[in-house]
Amino acid sequence: AEQPSTLSHMAKRVNAILTQDVPDEPFPADGKAAWRRLMRGNRHFVRGDMVRYLRNMADEINATARKELTTGQHPYATIITCSDSRVSPEIIFDEGLGEIFIIRVAGNVVDKIALGSIEYGVEHLHTPLLLILGHQGCGAVTAAMQEGPEPSPGIAAILKKIKSAAAESLDKYSWETEKEQALDHAVQLNALETMQDILNQSEVCKRLVDEGKLLIKVAEYYLDSGKVVNLDTTDAMDEIGSQGSNASNVSNKSNKSDKSNKSDKSNKSDKSD
Repeated sequence: AEQPSTLSHMAKRVNAILTQDVPDEPFPADGKAAWRRLMRGNRHFVRGDMVRYLRNMADEINATARKELTTGQHPYATIITCSDSRVSPEIIFDEGLGEIFIIRVAGNVVDKIALGSIEYGVEHLHTPLLLILGHQGCGAVTAAMQEGPEPSPGIAAILKKIKSAAAESLDKYSWETEKEQALDHAVQLNALETMQDILNQSEVCKRLVDEGKLLIKVAEYYLDSGKVVNLDTTDAMDEIGSQGSNASNVSNKSNKSDKSNKSDKSNKSDKSD
């Protein structure tokens, strides 16, 4: 068991961390600022910035914060990602309660129910950023790339949505000799196709992108490094063909509109790490 002196020393260290002066994160003014805040939080996570992490927890997960959240929620980003237990957006992006609106489904694919949740986030909660987040070593994508026993109807519905990305990746890489590259490429293609599905099926999302009120980003989370890597939709969507080119154009329009909406205040506050 820990000696009393050791426990007392640990308590003092934790208290010192929690009382350090760490600047509050500004609420993002637009999609670009929201993306920068997510990436800044990911850098804290990757480098093990416990001062920032524990301060965030102290500020955002306590009785006062919980009481304030009973009156409503005002997240700054909507994220659709995988159900995988190793992928937890609040932890990956160093955020607490009420900051990000999350939809989780195996393989980060979308159906009408998931689309409804996405539309709630971007239209009713007014999040200026929608992030589609795939991840390294996704089990659903792996399953879609291999032949196996007949899955249950529910799992089959998920795999059906991933099959085209899996097939395209296997056209480029050998599963036997280039498994890691094949899987990673399929994960990226699948995330990009999810963006395409959203833009094809959701009039709400398309309208908000056209109006410059919504920025859509696609990224991959790497389990080994902890890093979230932005996928350049301009280049990557070319991999998907003519349907993808349309999504790329919409995404580029969103990026351009968002640049014009950035405020000086947001630019200044976002320079701090």
